This record gives sequence, C-alpha cells and structure tokens, in this order.
Amino acid sequence: MPELPEAETIVRGLHPILSGTSLGHPDVLRADVVEGRSGALAAGTEGRTVTGVERRGKNIRMILDDGTSVVINLGMSGRLLHRPADSTEPEPSHPAVIWPLESGGLLVYHDIRRFGRIRLLDAAEYATWSRGLGPEPLGSAFTLSYLVEALGRSKSPLRSWLLDQRRVAGIGNIYALEALHLAGLHPALPASLIPSASVRLLRRSIRAVLREAIASGGTTLRDYRRVDGGRGSYATHLRVYGREGEACDVCTAPIERMVFGQRSAFYCPQCQRRPEGDL
Repeated sequence: MPELPEAETIVRGLHPILSGTSLGHPDVLRADVVEGRSGALAAGTEGRTVTGVERRGKNIRMILDDGTSVVINLGMSGRLLHRPADSTEPEPSHPAVIWPLESGGLLVYHDIRRFGRIRLLDAAEYATWSRGLGPEPLGSAFTLSYLVEALGRSKSPLRSWLLDQRRVAGIGNIYALEALHLAGLHPALPASLIPSASVRLLRRSIRAVLREAIASGGTTLRDYRRVDGGRGSYATHLRVYGREGEACDVCTAPIERMVFGQRSAFYCPQCQRRPEGDL
C-alpha cells in the first residue's frame, strides 16, 4: 500500500500542477528515502522543468526536461502532497523531501515509516528499471494470451502471482484479493491450475476493480492521501479485504481470512470455493 489506483490518483492530481513548472533546490530532511546521494538528487532536479508526470506500476514518475526521471515509490506510508503558497492547513508532520515550485507552493514527500524510495534515473537507467516490471494491467500488453501463458508456467498461488511485480505491475494485496473475489477464484489456487475459461474472467475482473478504485480516488485505510491531502473513498466498496466475519455482498456467507506468504488473504468460502485435491 499504496497500489496502482493510489499512484494513478496522485499522478492525475500532480499533472496539472507540475507540468511546465521548474523545481527549486530540494530540502532533503530524511536522506534514507533517497536512493544514492542526496546531493545528486539536488543537482539533478534543481532548476529543471517537469515535462510530464506518469505512473509505472505502483511508482510515480516525474519526467524532467533533460530526460531524467524522478521515480517515487511511496512504500507503506508515503504521501506526495502539493502545498499551495497560500495554504492555511497544518504543515505535514513527517516531511522527508521538499521541492519549492517555480509556480508557487511546495511539493512535499511525506513518509512516517520511511519505507518509500526516491530514485533519480537517466533515460537508459529508467528503461532498464522499467523492463524489470511486468505489463501494466490496464495497458495493451496485458493481453489474454499473455495471461494464459504466464499463469500456465507458474505453480504460485494466484494471490502471490498477482503480487509479483515482475509478472504484472501495480497490483498489491488489496486489489489482488478484490479481483479474485469478483472472478470467483480462491486466492491459494495454484496459477497453473486456473480453469482456462476463468482466465478471461480474471483479466476482466482485475481491470474492472482497478478502474473502480481509480474512479474513487483509491483506498485510504490509514496513511494514503491524495495530492490535496484528501482521502480515497474506495474502502466503502471493498468486497472482501479487511472484512473477516462480515457477510459477503453476493451470497451472505461470512468472509474468511487465511494467512500464507506471511500476509492475510480474505475470501468468501462460498463464492471462491477451494478446489479439493489440488492444494
């Protein structure tokens, strides 16, 4: 957390604010969130104009006028906030890096637990880094044929397969479990054993859940905030995540929780029946 919908919401909020504006000298308050030397981040971004803001997987990418990319992963508790010059809101409590903006105000990377990372990558470095991630689930490369082939080569549980950023970029535990419920697939089912007719439904469910979450501004459970500091509202639409003991919205059976891969998985025992003899 945050996952693809949260990163996409932040990108959409930042794009009109940052595009065409120049970054001032960054105040690096917590050097441990910067990959490499903090001085290199300052030298590489000060005075540079932001030409675009994009997302890759769970990561936010600011593209600078020299082709350099500032890639920000929010980790567990990171926030990327725009603080207007005339803001009367309380200052962020745990700022890690602050960029003054030529257009006015500040861009603040805030991170309580400081598990997030900021990388400064040239064009070649960015291309190499990006190739290490799987296809975007909302992009054209996430085809049915790709999914059939990739799932068929893996014995990993479906939930674990979806969390592997090398296989598909941007999906975390929340949206993997939500998509699996929508598709009627048990999270511990080995990927290679998914019925062929269900692969198309899984792909459709992944894309539907992600689009729903983006439309709601993401899911705020605790730390995640939009660029303006507001909360995402998708938590009210969650089908199974965090709902152990509550009634399934489809069949009213109590939602159950299991732990594997050292993480909780939530599912409906009726809608997502665990196949016998294969687990």
